[in-house]
Amino acid sequence: MLYIFDLGNVIVDIDFNRVLGAWSDFSRVPLATLKQNFTMGEAFHQHERGEISDEAFAEAMCHEMDLPLSYEQFAHGWQAVFVALRPEVVDTMNKLREQGHRVVVLSNTNRLHTTFWPDEYPQIQAAADKIYLSQEMGMRKPEARIYQAVLQAEGFSASDTVFFDDNADNIEGANQLGITSILVTGKETIPNYFAKQLC
Repeated sequence: MLYIFDLGNVIVDIDFNRVLGAWSDFSRVPLATLKQNFTMGEAFHQHERGEISDEAFAEAMCHEMDLPLSYEQFAHGWQAVFVALRPEVVDTMNKLREQGHRVVVLSNTNRLHTTFWPDEYPQIQAAADKIYLSQEMGMRKPEARIYQAVLQAEGFSASDTVFFDDNADNIEGANQLGITSILVTGKETIPNYFAKQLC
């Protein structure tokens, strides 16, 4: 079997409120204002596809949110999204590989974040056979082509694949291709899924 794991809120806890909190501290713009103005719009999607640079992304976001930040301040806040590794998921990934399954990560991410998390959480790289990143592939979930590209690269059919993600749109996109897709709603989702498989 091929098991595909998303990164944020699947393998690593993330929290965008931490990003906004850091930006608020740097800029003195009230947190409530930032929460109101923060959207994952076109610049966000372009950045995840690797279509614009980190600097262009920072400039666009600061412009959209009326945020007076230097690039360094923006980047520092952007990395605050990462909270902590979910060790039980890393353990599951390692066990699946020991059992002879193929385990990969498929993440909508961006170059700026990849300067941080691989060094911060080396356990992820160690637990995965391969890591697929949206900005390197030039496409992002829930686009059908990103799932098709992973299946093709891995040599698996949709029917032999299980996908875990915390975003309902991404789950729907994979479901439409016939991939067994599990919406991760909390830390217990993945352990519970595999406990049921073993019953």
